[in-house]
Amino acid sequence: MKRIGVLTSGGDSPGMNAAVRAVVREAIYQNLEVYGIFHGYSGLISGNIEKMELGSVGDIIHRGGTILYSARCEEFKTEEGQRKGVEQLKKFGIEGLVVIGGDGSYRGAQMLTKSGFPTICLPGTIDNDIPGTDYTIGFDTALNTVIDAIDKIRDTATSHERTYIIEVMGRNAGDIALWSGLAGGAETILIPEQEFMMEDIVNRLKRGHDRGKKHSIIVVAEGVGSGVDIASQVKEATGYETRVSVLGYIQRGGSPTAFDRVLASRLGAKAVQMLINGSEGRAVGIQRNRLVDHDISEVLAKPHEIDIDMYQLSKELSI
Repeated sequence: MKRIGVLTSGGDSPGMNAAVRAVVREAIYQNLEVYGIFHGYSGLISGNIEKMELGSVGDIIHRGGTILYSARCEEFKTEEGQRKGVEQLKKFGIEGLVVIGGDGSYRGAQMLTKSGFPTICLPGTIDNDIPGTDYTIGFDTALNTVIDAIDKIRDTATSHERTYIIEVMGRNAGDIALWSGLAGGAETILIPEQEFMMEDIVNRLKRGHDRGKKHSIIVVAEGVGSGVDIASQVKEATGYETRVSVLGYIQRGGSPTAFDRVLASRLGAKAVQMLINGSEGRAVGIQRNRLVDHDISEVLAKPHEIDIDMYQLSKELSI
């Protein structure tokens, strides 16, 4: 193998740039040419591809987002779109591809592999919802962003004796809500993986109020429902003054933490080494601090699982 490509796809996450940097520099160290594919699979179809040098990835390890940009591409879900993508890869003489993104990006890589094109995936998503890895690139940074917001909101909640509902990202996965809620001392955490009863939330709030607690924090994953709706139900049932903060896309931005930079660097270099060694259709991850890889199809076939023990712990510590 003499020439590889790299692209980022789907929602951006802090640490993607660190991963791109690792792929480019490890490839050059291994005497490979490396090409950046801009705007994800859309750029692959249109041939928006450029050769990258050492300087192309200088001073990006600390930057959020992705210098290769990202886009969602419905056309690549079709056989015709996939054919165009493979034709562009062949046109540029690219023999292997590293894809950085979430489950949608993995599905695109799976299609390329089925087309006979060697592809390796890296988990780049703040949701931490990719099976086969303990952590995804960007999760730790997003988590710390949310915790910082919770700490600040708690100051205001205390000053005004209010109940705050904080809505965080997580349409189908509650990791951000669970981890940030536990770390931020939230009284209640609502995640898509676990059903809840409003009666339990109300009772918990009232118990706290009866013992003199003047404020409360409820963290809600967006997949559970609207923070505004939850706040309305809480106020109607308790009469307590409530406020809502929807953190939104602020969770995706910012300089990646040291953990995400190191994780992205390790995974990026590993992906290049795997392509050189003839691997294809694999997803790289980390488990118990050891780099691992799994078949992309196996990863996509597994459901995301929440840490139920951690969820139970959050309930026990918020009595």
